[in-house]
Amino acid sequence: MAQVKTGDTVAIHYTGTLADGATFDSSQGRDPLEFQVGSGQIIPGLDKALPGMEVGDKKTVEVPCDEAYGQPDPNAQQAVPRGEIPDNIPLDLGTQLQVQTPTGQVMPVTVVEVTDEQVTLDANHPLAGKDLTFAIELVEIKAA
Repeated sequence: MAQVKTGDTVAIHYTGTLADGATFDSSQGRDPLEFQVGSGQIIPGLDKALPGMEVGDKKTVEVPCDEAYGQPDPNAQQAVPRGEIPDNIPLDLGTQLQVQTPTGQVMPVTVVEVTDEQVTLDANHPLAGKDLTFAIELVEIKAA
């Protein structure tokens, strides 16, 4: 049987969980995730677990945060004066918003602190700083 090698396009079913067992993402009920191995399309820790697998293989992969979404960057948090945020914008902790950078790029942020004077927004990936576990099943290989 063919084995996955760097450059192949593969399709996997996966379930990603956190250390406490909570599922943060899954392909269950959807088409499998398709990508080119070694191209940087997925997190490094998962990408490097695929070479050598054959169609039908299943494995569990432990991915430390440094091989996933990295460590949180304290510079990715910014306090904004509360008066600059329109009243119709929800400011509950954990709310995901989109802001526009001075260059016009749209960036997702999370509300992490709210006081009477300011709102702190965090542009770190929500999974930054977290070790991840993936249960994967290889369903297809398209050789490079």
